[in-house]
Amino acid sequence: MKTNCKAPGRPGTRIALAIAFLAIASFATYGSSRQTNRSNQGSQNSGASSNGSASQQGGRSATAVLVSPDEDYRIGANDVLDIQIENAPELSRTFRVTAAGTFLMPYLGRISAVKKTPEELAEFITNGLKGDYLKDPKVTVTVKEYNSRSFFIQGSVRNPGVYQIEGRPSVLDLITLASGLSDTHGATAYIIRRIKTPAQPSQKDPHANKVSSATGSGTDAPQETGSDDAPRYELKSVHINALLRGHFEQDMFLEPGDTVNIPPTDVFFVAGEVNQPGSFPLKDGTTLRQAISLAQGTNYKAALNRGVVFREGSTGKREELHVDIGSVMAGKMEDVPIMANDIIIVPNSRGKTIGGALLRAFGLSTIARLPIP
Repeated sequence: MKTNCKAPGRPGTRIALAIAFLAIASFATYGSSRQTNRSNQGSQNSGASSNGSASQQGGRSATAVLVSPDEDYRIGANDVLDIQIENAPELSRTFRVTAAGTFLMPYLGRISAVKKTPEELAEFITNGLKGDYLKDPKVTVTVKEYNSRSFFIQGSVRNPGVYQIEGRPSVLDLITLASGLSDTHGATAYIIRRIKTPAQPSQKDPHANKVSSATGSGTDAPQETGSDDAPRYELKSVHINALLRGHFEQDMFLEPGDTVNIPPTDVFFVAGEVNQPGSFPLKDGTTLRQAISLAQGTNYKAALNRGVVFREGSTGKREELHVDIGSVMAGKMEDVPIMANDIIIVPNSRGKTIGGALLRAFGLSTIARLPIP
């Protein structure tokens, strides 16, 4: 047996070599077929991927373009157009509309595109090419980027960014396109709108500093600047919480170029003899009773009649508001509304005053004492 195994050319060795060869060949065939399938799948996936990426290019046309059902889209400045002409590849290309609303096309020269629908522009190009250049031109015009319809949203939304929207969106529409609000959103959305420069810069707009009104929304006056060349803006606001509760009069339409900013929610602080001290999000209408409840109530060491609320006043100085927390919690005193960045202190019953170390810990060097009735 040992001699047969070692000697080359023996029947046992030839059988082993044949089996090994068949295994290698079958493995190579399997690998080749698998590679072919993988290549086919790759080409299919790359096609789907290219279609998906193409659909997402040009201002997120697949997911972020809101199409208005009321009217056809009209081309605006800075839009990118894809013009395809059958049997004329030398004319088929993409064109960017200038700020003046035109673009330069071979053979036809400069064409005015602004305020035309894609169908109207295609008909205009067709009439220009028919006869001398092409016998029966077939023209297709597609808006590749809706740059004249850009809307900006930032702050506490899940997908902040720039959205190209075909139509007239509202604040609620833009929030929806941005995948909704984040968990830390505040109660107010601020709309920053640039004021258009007057035709004659030397003449100041007499209405520039008027407060603009929006249905169901608060407004602020435009921000003045020291130079006539600097941009000017106006600020409007929408109460998001009321809007989401069904008060749709709070919603408002947006204009191209508007920026919607949704700051994160404000917070307040509870410290001292409470079961769970810390910072808490400030909701609309939050009161002292609710704040103590969020901190899981007071413990047995609390001096409830000597509670203090540190608050930043309108002048920027810290104020010290004394309040009987026990009477408020029992309903014997009027509840106290909590404001942003309030610091609620529930002192220990052993101390008669709030020590200077606590004041220094919060950076409260100057205190204005205001009793709460």
